[in-house]
Amino acid sequence: MYLTIQDCMDMSELTADEVHAIAQHENIAEVVAAELGNYLVHSPSGERQIRKIIIDDIREANAANDTARAAKLKLVLKQFVETHPHQAAA
Repeated sequence: MYLTIQDCMDMSELTADEVHAIAQHENIAEVVAAELGNYLVHSPSGERQIRKIIIDDIREANAANDTARAAKLKLVLKQFVETHPHQAAA
């Protein structure tokens, strides 16, 4: 039996968009980002770190005048904050 990328994302307790944001921020493959996200979600300050990663990605998109990407990431951030109530403000 093999794990799929979807299996890894499901285990991470993150959405595909959240995993993608981590992958882009860290410049790593999505399967590795899913593993990193899983670790962070279960660590004491990890949800705060994921929130910061998404905010950094929004800032990067804004700096590049990529309004479509920034808008999508804002929705990703909103969803993350709603589903991970333990994350604290960065």
